[in-house]
Amino acid sequence: MNVPRRAAAGLATLLTAAALLLTGCLPGAKAEPQGTRSASSDDAQVKDMQQKLDDAESAAAQADSDATQNN
Repeated sequence: MNVPRRAAAGLATLLTAAALLLTGCLPGAKAEPQGTRSASSDDAQVKDMQQKLDDAESAAAQADSDATQNN
């Protein structure tokens, strides 16, 4: 009776270790997958998107101003 219990505990341990390996939850695992873009690339993208947002807000304000003047 003790053997099946030990086998089940061993299998559970093996499955838990496999799940931790696959999900990267082990100590020392990197939170970011290799091959991702660098931080400077992300910063450039954020600045570009901010510039586009600022341009769109400026264009909307100008259109609002033009519409107010025409009425």
